Amino acid sequence: MTRYSRQMILPEIGADGQARLAQSHVLVVGAGGLGVPVLQYLAGAGVGHITLVDGDHVEIGNLHRQPLYRMDQLGQPKAQAAAAAIGALNPDVAITPHGAWLDPASAPDWVAGADLVLDCADTFAASLTLSDICRDTGTPLITASALAQSGYVAGCCGGAPSLRAIFPDLPERGATCATAGVMGPVVGAVGAIQAQMALSVLLGLTPGPLGQLISLDAARWRMGGFRFDRAPEPDAPLPFIARSQTRAEDVLIDLRAEAPPFSPAARHILPENITTLAPPAGRRVVLACATGLRAHNAGQALQTCWSGQIALLALTDE
Repeated sequence: MTRYSRQMILPEIGADGQARLAQSHVLVVGAGGLGVPVLQYLAGAGVGHITLVDGDHVEIGNLHRQPLYRMDQLGQPKAQAAAAAIGALNPDVAITPHGAWLDPASAPDWVAGADLVLDCADTFAASLTLSDICRDTGTPLITASALAQSGYVAGCCGGAPSLRAIFPDLPERGATCATAGVMGPVVGAVGAIQAQMALSVLLGLTPGPLGQLISLDAARWRMGGFRFDRAPEPDAPLPFIARSQTRAEDVLIDLRAEAPPFSPAARHILPENITTLAPPAGRRVVLACATGLRAHNAGQALQTCWSGQIALLALTDE
């Protein structure tokens, strides 16, 4: 009996499907609450190569929903700690950890080497950046989010509409696990569905999960979902850029009231006042905030006032 015999006995997998998994390369962005079950189940299933990207460290306040980590790993980079744990779980899996934050400058190279991408990040900027790249390259993207007692998983790109097509309008404000809280099993359940979708794509199972969203409402004991195969892509979506991709001639706007400007060349404008900005002739406007949400919404507000070059910057590395 092999370690994979219980899944290989399934007629839709068999020896050929297991070989297909062993030859697959997936990119996992985020080693937190979603990334932990994703990594465990993909490695357990025998996915041959996993590239893991996460610039965070193991913190005690995360352990209730990230049981892959131990108390003696507090302060260690998550990518390296997760890689060590996954290596012990299944030494047949090659896992390449990168202890860095994903940004629009680095993301294309990481996506280029993957058969499939799993978005386990926790910022709008990272999710939309991955969606934009996967949409343009035709790479399947399994994206997910969880908060409090609810969450969703969606199979995007790779021939299906992108994340922007599902959510063309983002909320004005976004809560986080730190501000709104989250239950560990909820994140685990959402991450497990994310892993199941990923395996289905890699194995070519039908019906496939691309173009499908599944939702979980644990507070009311309900699951739901819908198909979004024909969701239209938004016109002229605002691109995210990395800090290294700003230019000397850019007009830099910091939308955060809670922090000093991220650059000596940047100036503060509150999001509600962004439409007072006069159009800078021939120059690109770069809107910056912590997660990308305020920048995205302010950029959309500017688009209603004037046409010009606008780019968004998420200051996740501060």
